[in-house]
Amino acid sequence: MRPTEPTVAAIVREQTGVAWSRARDLCAEGRVSVNGERCLDSALRVPPGAVVIVDERAPKLRTGTLPENAIAYFDRDVVVIDKPAGILSVAYEPGDKDTLVERTRALLRRMRGRGFEPGLGVVHRLDKETSGLIVFARTANAKSILAKQFRTHDIERVYHAIAHGSVAARRIETRLITDRGDGIRGSYGHFRRPRGGIPPEAKRSVTHVRPIAPLAGATLVECRLETGRQHQIRIHLSELGHPLVGERVYIRDYAGSKIESMRPMLHARVLGFTHPRTGQRMSFEREAPDDFRAMIESLRQ
Repeated sequence: MRPTEPTVAAIVREQTGVAWSRARDLCAEGRVSVNGERCLDSALRVPPGAVVIVDERAPKLRTGTLPENAIAYFDRDVVVIDKPAGILSVAYEPGDKDTLVERTRALLRRMRGRGFEPGLGVVHRLDKETSGLIVFARTANAKSILAKQFRTHDIERVYHAIAHGSVAARRIETRLITDRGDGIRGSYGHFRRPRGGIPPEAKRSVTHVRPIAPLAGATLVECRLETGRQHQIRIHLSELGHPLVGERVYIRDYAGSKIESMRPMLHARVLGFTHPRTGQRMSFEREAPDDFRAMIESLRQ
C-alpha cells in the first residue's frame, strides 16, 4: 500500500510554493520544524495533527559533513565516495562552497589529522540530486590515467532508476546535443526532424536498460552505461517514454500520470575502473539511500 501521510517536503511545498529541491534544502538548512523539533529529514512522513513550521529566515545550519562510512575505498591514489543526494559534486559558481569535493577533503583531514592537506582531482561528476558512487583522483598521474579511462569508456557504471510506466529491456543508442530545438539537451533528430548530416558536436551515447521489478505506475530498472554523457540516462529514459520518477526537466513530453518525488530517482550503484598505479581492476557497489528504497516500497504492487 502507498503511505497516506505526506512527507515533510510535501508540506513545505504546500506552505511555501517552492520547488521540491528548495523544500529539501530548507529541511537540510534546519529551517523546518515538526511539533517544535528541528527536522532535517525531508522524507519523514508527517502524522495527522502534527504542526510543521517553515522559517526561511532562521539561521542556516553549518555546512554538513560526510560520515566515515561514505568512503567506499581510499588509498594514496584515489578515493571512492558514496555521494548523498542534494550535494553538488563540484562548484559551478564562486559561491558554491558546500560541495562533495569540499566535504571529502574535510573528512580526509578529520581522519588523517591536523596538517594533512588532501589533493583531489575531479575526473567525473554526478548530478546534484543523484546519489551513489564517484571517484576522485589524489595525484596528477592518477587523474590523467582515470580521465583517459573515462574518455575511452573503460569505466564500469551501473545505475538503478525508478522510471514511469512499464519499461522493457533494450539498448539505446543516440547522438546527444546540447539543444534539441527547445533549449534542453536531447538526442539529435528526436525532437525535430533531422536536416542534413549529424552535427559534429553530437556525441554518441549508449545506454543498456534492463527492468528489475514492476511497480505501481513505474519500473525499477538497471541502466548500464556504455558511454557517459551529461544527463544521458535521464534523456534516454525520457525519450523512451519513461522519464524518471521525480524528473523536472526531461518530462515535458510525458502525458502519463506523474508520480511525485523530491528528486529524480537515480542512484549510481556500481563503479568499476582499473587502478591507476597497480593496474588492478576494481569494482565497488553501494545500496541506494533511504529515500530511494522508500519510493520503491511505496510503489510495490
